[in-house]
Amino acid sequence: MSVFRLITVIILFLGCKPSNARLPVQQNSGSFIDTSIQINKARNEREYKLIKQLVDKDNTFIASDYGFWYKYNFKNDKELYTPKFGDQVIYTYSIKNLFGEWIYSMNETNLKTYFVDQEELFSGLREGIKLMRKGEKITFIFPSQMAYGYYGDDNKIDANTPLICEVIVRDIIKN
Repeated sequence: MSVFRLITVIILFLGCKPSNARLPVQQNSGSFIDTSIQINKARNEREYKLIKQLVDKDNTFIASDYGFWYKYNFKNDKELYTPKFGDQVIYTYSIKNLFGEWIYSMNETNLKTYFVDQEELFSGLREGIKLMRKGEKITFIFPSQMAYGYYGDDNKIDANTPLICEVIVRDIIKN
């Protein structure tokens, strides 16, 4: 290495001072997050009060381990099999709001096919279908976070809407 290059490297090295990190131009105090948490807590409390009123009126509802409620409109004790990962479930369903007003009737939703845990389906219905046997009809009550959550369905279901779904499993085809 030439003397000139060595001197240049030494000058550059000695001339560089460690720089201090810049402070951010704007600092967040977390108040937005705190406000959002409070809004969500209040919304959840309102939803659960409405759901509790429905469940208390009809004491046949069962609380699931997943955070929704369900009742059997028709229970099929002859069938023992419930859908597992990869099984194909053929079903129909309808959706109402908590006030009993139709959002989608069974005529509007038609026959659906769902491959268990391999396709997109809102979380409440995904877990609810796994409880069902062929031929059963169950009414589910889903809080909004188990339904379409913050986004709705971009059609008839608004954001943060708890739902009542009636589901009939027509067939289960094992994987």
